[in-house]
Formats: sequence, structure tokens, C-alpha cells
Amino acid sequence: MDYKKAALEVLENIGGSDNIVSAAHCATRLRLVIADNAKCSKEALENVDGVKGVFEASGQLQIIFGTGIVNKVYEEFISAAGITGATKEDVKQAAASKQNVFLRAIKTLGDVFVPIIPAIVASGLLMGLLEGLSKVFPAMAESGTYTIIHLFSNASFVFLPILIAVSAAKVFGGNQFLGAVIGMIMIHPDLVNAWSVAGYEGTIPSATAWFGLYDINLVGYQGHVIPVVIAVWFMSMLEKKLHKIVPEIIDLFVTPLVTVLVTGYLTLTIIGPIFSTLENGVLSGVEHLINVPYGIGAMLCGAVYAPTVVAGVHHMYNALEAGLLSAHGVNTWMPIATAANVAQGAAALALALKTKNQKTKSLALPASLSAFLGITEPAIFGVNIRYVKPFIAGCIGGACGALVAGITGIGASAYGITGLFGFLITTDNTLSYLLIMVVAVAVAFTISWILYKDEATETNKKEKVNKIDTDLDKVYAPVKGEVVSLENVNDETFAGEVLGKGIGIIPAEGKIYAPFDGEISTLFDTKHAIGLSNDDGLEVLIHVGINTVELEGKGFKAHVSEGDRVSCGQLLLTVDIEALKAAGYDTTTPVIVTNSDDYSGVEKIKTGNTNVSEAVIKVSK
Repeated sequence: MDYKKAALEVLENIGGSDNIVSAAHCATRLRLVIADNAKCSKEALENVDGVKGVFEASGQLQIIFGTGIVNKVYEEFISAAGITGATKEDVKQAAASKQNVFLRAIKTLGDVFVPIIPAIVASGLLMGLLEGLSKVFPAMAESGTYTIIHLFSNASFVFLPILIAVSAAKVFGGNQFLGAVIGMIMIHPDLVNAWSVAGYEGTIPSATAWFGLYDINLVGYQGHVIPVVIAVWFMSMLEKKLHKIVPEIIDLFVTPLVTVLVTGYLTLTIIGPIFSTLENGVLSGVEHLINVPYGIGAMLCGAVYAPTVVAGVHHMYNALEAGLLSAHGVNTWMPIATAANVAQGAAALALALKTKNQKTKSLALPASLSAFLGITEPAIFGVNIRYVKPFIAGCIGGACGALVAGITGIGASAYGITGLFGFLITTDNTLSYLLIMVVAVAVAFTISWILYKDEATETNKKEKVNKIDTDLDKVYAPVKGEVVSLENVNDETFAGEVLGKGIGIIPAEGKIYAPFDGEISTLFDTKHAIGLSNDDGLEVLIHVGINTVELEGKGFKAHVSEGDRVSCGQLLLTVDIEALKAAGYDTTTPVIVTNSDDYSGVEKIKTGNTNVSEAVIKVSK
């Protein structure tokens, strides 16, 4: 592909370089922060050569090109825009500055919990494999190997507050080792283990806080996640403030001392008690929702999951799942997320199998497979949202699959994995998990298949003329009007047959139809010209008017896309002929056989007035 052309088209359709706040790229997409999104043409961006999808998320305009292409387009893009490339973190920060407080908080939770997913996944998989093997080989549960591996499998959950604290310190700009100390304080062995409180014998030890104002129970924060994040956020703010006001000569000693002392005391006496209570309330509410009788609550969660992905607030589920795991050892949210994800994949798959648009098909098929593996952004943003109905079908399928999840009560031993790989971490029998996926996929696929219709087909239903039998060696009139010889066309390039032999038609109306059964090979961005080829290799260019490229698409509308299969007489373009005339443009429309050299003769077989789909050109081999 022409990377420079693609980059220039992207730049043009986002409002130019003056509208760019920041630009970077990842492995598959351009990540742009735009000053004024109203200046962007999303539809035009989706039609840029090489673009596989366009969506907005977390304050970023993300344009999917794919691996191996995006980096080359990006180089041309920053060169054309005259800007300096930014890192992904720079773009994230620029995007975050444009978001409201709620969205920034959700993004922050994602930034904290996403990096520790590998640790959770490792423990969850080990736990699942260990339990599965012990069921097959019961004697294994008594072995030393079981004991050792079991220690591995729950390590990340036992010390989860420390992992969270380290990650949060990095996100908030604090010292990660001081963050680790705060996490250690919250699960110190001198505190009663929170998981042991229910069976604790005797009175739980307490201590007087704030000079006798009240007592606090000396209980650890195993099973909690949000209090750790809040504590480390406070620690980071305090540390950065101290670095500014403490003289450098004593900063190394005073700042860590004061930071740990103040943060630790506030954490055990104020932050921990308050936010653990709030967190317990949230988790209890979610659990009650999921456990609403007959799976109704879970069904509601499955229905809204994909819309929250679109809104960019789905990162909050990482904190929710971590809380469920830490508190109970079972993540009941994962099967709901799986239902929602595979349903979106199934909806995209139905579209991929049904559409005749090759570009759409080539995008939808791999996107659907990706969703079955738990990565839904390509399916949601690249396909389903663009066509709306598949997205709705996916939401309905997700709701139905989640209903099964709520009824069966299945859970997982980790988070960060959904879809087919979720079989590795389910804590119940795999048949229940399989049933969730089957129901979600079947419902979403069926509804998407029924509802989705190619846009071109829908647009042309009323405009399509009666089907006629066509000959592969003939070109039929694409527009109603008067046929003229090509030499009489007021353009030296066409009249001199530089582009090939053919005819001209002075149009009587502004509707351009397919001149034969074939495929759209070229559609100009300005919609003033379109190229087609038939199954015998005949190639034709229809150029509406003379010098109309100068209008930059004004007055033109396309009803098909490149790669579409069309039938003779199917509506391709609509044109405001009167507007063209009023602007002083010659509306004569050349119809050119661009591969004329492949034929021994290209003959005009119609003169005077013609109706649509009357044969006007015949070629001879």
C-alpha cells in the first residue's frame, strides 16, 4: 500500500496538524489525541486504504492499521504533520487530561491492576492445574509435590496487597519500595490475618488511636485492594511534597521516614477502616447482583459489559475481580465477561460470513477469532459498532450467556483471561463454562445473521433496475442521457484516448449505475469517479463530469465500497447534476475501457439517447 497516501488522508480527515495534541503508535494502531473531535470525519477515516477500524477510547482516537503497517504509516504521518512523535505514555497522559474525574479514576485503576495480571494468571493457572490433577490422581493431594506447588499457586493472592502497592506507587509516581513497605504493613504478621477472623479464638486485639479518641482492631487487609490503592496514592503525594520542601542534605533520611510513619499510621487508623468498609459494600452489592435469583442480575451484567468497553470504563472490572478473588478465592465475574466477549465475536463472525464486501470480511473474520480468545476491541470497534446491529446482537448474546453463568454459579481462580483460554482457570466443571459460551455464541450469531444486511444492498433495493442478462463483452449505459463520441469530450486526456477507448454520456439525471456484473476495483476519495471490472477481465472507468475532482467530493455520494460485488443496473453513485452545472462544470461523463489494449476492438454500439442498462460499448478479443 501507499503509506504516505494513507498518512496524508488520515491527517486530512482529522482536521490537519493544528488539531493534533499528541500522536504515537502501538503494535497495531495509531493513537492520537485530538484537540477538537468535531473536526474529524470518522467515516472518511474508515475508508482510508489499510484502515481496519476507527474508534475512540480513553480520550484517544485510535486508528487500526495492523502489525507491520502502522509503524510505516506513523513515520509518514508525523513527517507530513510536522510534529514530533510521542510515546504511548505521553499520549495516555494527554488523553487523560481531557477526561473527567470519573474516567480518570477508572483509567488509574486499570493502570494499577493490568500490570499485575501475569502474576494473578500464573497463580490461577497453577491452582487450576493442581486441582485438576488432584481430581484425576487423588493420592497426589497427600504428596510433597502437591504441598510445594500449592504454595506457589496461592502466593500472589497471599501477598496481593504488596503487588498492588508496588504497581500503584509506579502509577502515582512514588517510590515503589516505599509502596511495598505500605503493602507489607497492611498484611504484617503482627496483625490478625483477615481470613482467620471468623474462626479467631478469643478477643481480637486492638489498639488506641489518635490519643485515645477510639480503638482500632489490629486486623490485616488480606482480601482488600482499594484501601491499598488509596494508601499508596496518599503516600506518593506526601513523598513528592516532601521532596520539594525538605533540604537536599537531609532529604534521603527525612522523606522516607516521614512518608512511611505518616502514611502507615493513617492507613491503619483511617484509610484502611473507611475504605475497606466501602469496598466490602461494593463487593457485597456486586455479589448480590450476580446472585439475583434465576440469573437475572448476571444477565444484566452481561448485557452492559460491552457498552462499558465502548465507554472505556471496563478497567474497573480488574479491581472488582481482584477484590472477589482476594476476598473469596473465586472470581464469579470472569464467566460473565466471557459470555459478553465471545458473543461480540460471534456477532462479528456472522457479519464476516454474510457480507459480500471483501474489505469488511477481511476485517471481521480475524476480529471475531480474536474475541473468542478474549480480546474484543477489534471486533467491537472495528466491526460491530460500525454496523450497530451486530453490536446489539452481541449484547443480547452476552446477556443470555451471562444468564447461564448466573444460574450455574461458576467462577474462576484468576482474572485477565476470558474466552477459550478461560477453560484453564474455571473452578467448576468445564461443561458449565462450555454451555455459557455455546449459548452466548448461538444467540449472538443468529441475531446478527438475521439483522445484518450489507449497506450497499439496502441502499440499492429501491434504486436497482430490473435484472437483465448481460454479455461479458459489452458495457451497458451507467447513466441515462445522450451518447457522444469520446473525441467530442471537452478534455484532451479523454478525447485523445490516453486512458483508453470508450464513449461519453451527457447525463439526464444524477444517478450512476453499474455497467455490468462485476466488482468495484476503485472508488476515488472524491467520489467523482469509479472503476469496475467484470469476470472476464473487462475494466471500465466512469468519470462523472470534467475536472470535477476539484469539488473534493461536494455533491457526490457513494453507495458502494471498494471490493463490493455489484450487478448490472445497481446504483453506484448519486450526483447533484444541477449543482455541477451551476458551478460551471461540464457534466459529460466519459465511460472508458481502461484496458483497451487487451482487445482488438472497442466499438460504440449506441448513439443518441440511451436508458440505463442499454448496451453502449462492445469489445472484441
